[in-house]
Amino acid sequence: MLELDTVQTLALGGLALFLGYGLCRAVPVLGRYNLPPPVVGGLVFALLATLAHARGTTLYTLDTSLQTPLMVAFFTTLGFNASLRLLRISGRQVALFLLLATVLAVLQNLLGAAVATAFGLPPLFGVLAGSTTLTGGPATGLAFAPLFEAAGVQGAATIAVATAMSGILLGGLIGAPLATLMIRRHRLVSMQPGSRVAPDDAGPVEAGTEAQREYRALKSLVMILLAMWLGGWVSGLLEGAGLTLPAYVGAMLVGAVVRNLDDRFGWFGLSVPTTDLVGNVSLSLFLAVALMNLKLWELAGLAAPLVVNLGLQAALVALFCLVVLRAMGRDYDAAVMSGGFYGFMMGTTANAMAVMRALVERYGAAPRAFLVAPLVGAFFIDFTNALLITGFLNLWR
Repeated sequence: MLELDTVQTLALGGLALFLGYGLCRAVPVLGRYNLPPPVVGGLVFALLATLAHARGTTLYTLDTSLQTPLMVAFFTTLGFNASLRLLRISGRQVALFLLLATVLAVLQNLLGAAVATAFGLPPLFGVLAGSTTLTGGPATGLAFAPLFEAAGVQGAATIAVATAMSGILLGGLIGAPLATLMIRRHRLVSMQPGSRVAPDDAGPVEAGTEAQREYRALKSLVMILLAMWLGGWVSGLLEGAGLTLPAYVGAMLVGAVVRNLDDRFGWFGLSVPTTDLVGNVSLSLFLAVALMNLKLWELAGLAAPLVVNLGLQAALVALFCLVVLRAMGRDYDAAVMSGGFYGFMMGTTANAMAVMRALVERYGAAPRAFLVAPLVGAFFIDFTNALLITGFLNLWR
């Protein structure tokens, strides 16, 4: 048995991460449905550990001390992306799309709780298998898993990953066909039919000398660390008020305040590409280490409620997409947005982007969809969903 310290655990997580990238390139179906490489690689290690456990052997023990700081760093960078200026760019459309996503997240939790109760499980099982992992994805599910464990949901991390992975697959399988049906049934056409590609959504390229780039990167990294430090105090104050919260909420709130102060006054000069880079690296390593530490054998006996819940959740999101189509204007862009909506409400924003790209490559550009859906799916829904999950946790704990 390998007994790994903190550095060795992180190094093994890095190997799992690149194993995932290699598998996603080598196995087309993995890339087609946008399965996150750290999830794929981490699950391979988890499966190997499960096989060893079945033979009465333990492959490795991990020191996961860095798992929480990596998670907090990622969610802090999400806070830095929560710009009210961006929200105002599309104003009513973004706000309405966010409202629809938030309402559906509530319905996902209520449906999940009803399924859990029907199987004699605690309602929080349904919240974990609802918006926590479907709207939030594997990162949010794993972040909240310790709180669900403390509230009596055994094997919360494993349940979260199983639900999130299944949701990603369903989102990729159903999102584009559902939007295609809307486009054909209502005979919707792109206002820019000559274009078959999505708008370029690449982040800005930073100019300047190498020393300037290093200075901006260092400043952004220090701002992330300071936000994590201050966020720890904020989380402590909120917990002292009796709220059950994940470790990252305070840091994410501080990050949002810093970003909007910077937008208004230019005090900090944040480098968005740098904060995104730090966030993506932190998320990848966090997921890889967290998944390597999964105990998949804890899912024994929970297959039936998970399958029933996923089937009903998939149908609920599909029906709600009809509401999204009407609310967002019942035009071509609204149909593309509905496909993206299905993608991120059943998985991740990457799923949503892949669904929408497949649609515009066939039917024409949908610039409004590519502005509204990523803003809500990647940034704003994480805030409202965290509040919802916290509310349900405090209600049913």
